[in-house]
Amino acid sequence: MLNILGGVCFLLWGLRAVRNGMTRAFGADLHTIVSKSTSNRITAFLTGIGVTALLQSSTATAFIIAAFCGQGIMTLSAGLAVMLGADVGTAVVAQILSYDLRWLAPMLIIVGYFLFAANKKRGRLEHIGKLLMGLALMLFSLSLIRQSAEPLKESEVLAIILQSLDKDPIMALAIVALLTWLAHSSLAIVLLLTSLVMSGILPPDVGLVMVLGANLGGAIVPVLATLKDSREAARVPVGNVVMRLSGILVVLPFIHIIHEEMLTFGSTPERLLVDFHIAFNIAIAVAFLPFTGLLAKGCERFMPREKDEDDPGHARYLDEKELGTPSIALSAAIRETLRMADALQSMLEKTIVALRDNDEALVREIKKNDDVIDSLYQAVKMYMAKITQESLDPEEAYQYFTILAFASNIENAGDTIDKSLMEMAKKKIKDRNRFSKEGWDEIKEIHAFVLETVRVAQSVFVSGDSLLARRLLEGKEDFRLKEQKAATAHMARIREGVPETIATSSLHLDILRDYRRINSYMASVAYPILEEAGQLRSTRLKKIKNN
Repeated sequence: MLNILGGVCFLLWGLRAVRNGMTRAFGADLHTIVSKSTSNRITAFLTGIGVTALLQSSTATAFIIAAFCGQGIMTLSAGLAVMLGADVGTAVVAQILSYDLRWLAPMLIIVGYFLFAANKKRGRLEHIGKLLMGLALMLFSLSLIRQSAEPLKESEVLAIILQSLDKDPIMALAIVALLTWLAHSSLAIVLLLTSLVMSGILPPDVGLVMVLGANLGGAIVPVLATLKDSREAARVPVGNVVMRLSGILVVLPFIHIIHEEMLTFGSTPERLLVDFHIAFNIAIAVAFLPFTGLLAKGCERFMPREKDEDDPGHARYLDEKELGTPSIALSAAIRETLRMADALQSMLEKTIVALRDNDEALVREIKKNDDVIDSLYQAVKMYMAKITQESLDPEEAYQYFTILAFASNIENAGDTIDKSLMEMAKKKIKDRNRFSKEGWDEIKEIHAFVLETVRVAQSVFVSGDSLLARRLLEGKEDFRLKEQKAATAHMARIREGVPETIATSSLHLDILRDYRRINSYMASVAYPILEEAGQLRSTRLKKIKNN
């Protein structure tokens, strides 16, 4: 029994290594594939099969889909279709791993170790090495479980227990559902049950019931894990449980008949459980795939949207379950930072209207928008602090600091608008001042330039394009010349005695100063990109000769 328990822990550890290796090596790519392959139910279903076959965990897929639905990237109907595919995908993996592949394990260990050792802290190849070693551990563990289970055939106590479970299928189902929840892996439990049947310890009838329990337990894991998430995210695992439970209630009364029919159609006792596992999941998919839309509506009615989810300052993309996979966690932080940039752009667009129309209500709205940026920045900063930097490869470490720097600059730019520009707007409204026509044209031109900088900065942040980054920094010199020209023209109008210019002189120059600060904050995103590309000098100061 100790050897079997050790083998199970070995199996779970190997499964975890495979999943972590896959998500670290290809996590961001898998997320992109899932988000773009759900245009209809069939493609969503096939995507679920493929992604789960790679991750070897329908639970991991459930977390991805729940996060996407919670962020509004995917509809609930498409998410349920992906989950149907995910359950079929994990059954396919169980089919493959149930064969005796222990001859392959030494080769996987050797190749995996050399990939890992030769590419430590170098990115994808290191994680592929971990993946291969994890797969080898799984194959070794299955062999250990089968060998260790052989003596249990002679156990009279175990025979009595299993006979009692045969007479009480609900208890058998509940016990395995609980074990699956504890193990967090229906795949591992199905493989364990298959090994026990192949060793002659577990009666096939009891094994079939236990496979149903593994399916139920695997569906419950993400439900409990998403209890504190948004309703949009929690609906996906709840809908999956409804489909699993419905199928179990239909199949359970006929389990003995199904057993006999499967043997009649050529399924051997050794492969009975994995054949049943895949047949059950395919049947669930065929039954529910046409009705995922109706099930989605039912889940939405049963679990209505919470009020605080409409709060624009509420982070949408930061999922703490992804912190163990830095590439995915960083992608989430990028999306949330872009929300901050969108809010800043909206503030900036409204600023010129508030200055033009002396609109106090709009000034108050702009100041509230800064509160949204501050709230999102706090969420991004705290989320990033939870990412373990020691686990980052060089590319991820570079991305980590780029995100923090850009988010900080957006927050500073928002504060400039809130605490300086809008205070000047309030002063202009109170004093009932007006800019001269020429002065207002200069402010509008400067504003349009800064607004374009904000848009380009977002593109540079996402793409990392060095050419676009150069354009952004070159724009700082263009801005300096425009500001200098505007200030010179302003002073000329003062000398000419233009009344509006004299009345708004301090206001005019302070607005230009604030726009320069905002432009600098946004353009600074280009520095790390150009430095990484080797297109930036360490200092712009010229060397001077000592006398």
